[in-house]
Amino acid sequence: MTVSPTMWTKSTKTTTVTTTAEGGPKVVKTTTVTEYKPVQPERSIKQRLDEDGYVIIDGMVSDEELVTLRAAADRAVAKARNDEWKLRRVVGVQFPPWGDTAEDVWGVQHIMHPDMQEPAFAKWYGCDKLLDAVCEILDSKEEELQLELFNMLINPEHKDFALEWHRDDVKPNVEAEEEIERLSIPHYGTQWNTALYDDACLYIIPKSHNRIRTPEERNININDPLCMNMPGAIAVELKAGQTVFYNNNIMHRAVYDKSKKRATLHGCMGTVLGGPHRARNILQHGVAWMREERFKQTLPPRLYPLYDNLISLANQNEGKDLGFSQ
Repeated sequence: MTVSPTMWTKSTKTTTVTTTAEGGPKVVKTTTVTEYKPVQPERSIKQRLDEDGYVIIDGMVSDEELVTLRAAADRAVAKARNDEWKLRRVVGVQFPPWGDTAEDVWGVQHIMHPDMQEPAFAKWYGCDKLLDAVCEILDSKEEELQLELFNMLINPEHKDFALEWHRDDVKPNVEAEEEIERLSIPHYGTQWNTALYDDACLYIIPKSHNRIRTPEERNININDPLCMNMPGAIAVELKAGQTVFYNNNIMHRAVYDKSKKRATLHGCMGTVLGGPHRARNILQHGVAWMREERFKQTLPPRLYPLYDNLISLANQNEGKDLGFSQ
């Protein structure tokens, strides 16, 4: 067995003390203490996500991609707000189904849909930087990945909106035993927000993804879910081009300010090991359109195996009532 050598840092502290004896000369005493401390190795993105429940990554969007994606986002947002695109998240409704009518919207669904006619989204979803990061996070080979959802979170146009504190796959009123059981289910997937503009809408409680709620957290979650004073909560502050990967069972909420432009790419990928658990998380969002060959033809060829894995999952669960996560 090979043991990696421990790296150490050296620090030196010098203390000088001056004393004067009665009637005598000054006495100067200098003490130098040298300390050696082990260097803590930098954590990988997987370690940070596993331990903290989230990790922020730079460089997932180049300057050139940012320009292209912002232009595509503007066109997609206009379609959703002008009622040309019915697949959207409706202000006043937190979870699917969102329905067909909307006075205002806070998200654009299925931005890779061929009818959206914005190939830049699929191109970025299949880029090296994203796929490499997902493979590292899931400790998976690329051929085991599964194409899943790709949406966009936006600012409402007419009124502010906020999401309640929640975990994506654990209902707020469950007892501790069920909460433990639900949190112990492996995810076999990851999700992310990639900001096309500076974004501080997401609030989380770090490290809450792998433990049950405290009594205070549970009380707020059930009885005051829009509370802005949740103990331990922080805002996830992203600069344009930054990405946060996060465990979707971390305690989180979001605040949508109509006055601040938001266009944040919100996606997920899983692995073929997820089975029924991934099926409910993904298929509840209505992905029948993904079966169409014309959709596959719009994808970068690198995504074809991931697409085939998704269709296999859909076929295995066809006709089953998977319900909704919330």
